Amino acid sequence: MSKGRILIVEDNMDTYELMRFILEFNGYETFLAMNGRDGVDAARMQKPDLILMDLAMPEMDGWEATRRIKQDPITDSIPLIAVTAHALPGDRARALDAGCDDYISKPMDLSELVRAVYLALNKE
Repeated sequence: MSKGRILIVEDNMDTYELMRFILEFNGYETFLAMNGRDGVDAARMQKPDLILMDLAMPEMDGWEATRRIKQDPITDSIPLIAVTAHALPGDRARALDAGCDDYISKPMDLSELVRAVYLALNKE
């Protein structure tokens, strides 16, 4: 039985496959959206338990996709974690201001990813 359904919004297939592998190994079900626009649509249609959002993508970036997801009453309560190479000073605060519940910088520590996912899905 799955511990939770996770939408991974990521345009880099290598990064997606790495996250998919480690999360599925830890008992989570994953599915992919390749850009922010598809991520917003997938969040509305699939209603995942958690969203992992890259911030730099084509079509619609993760900043805008996050804002749209968090402004929509259908998806606003879904926990959302930014997973991004944006690691400049202020990027974490900017991601949280956009609506992200947490922030993980790339290259990511896989144990940090699993821990952040667990914590996001098991908030009391």
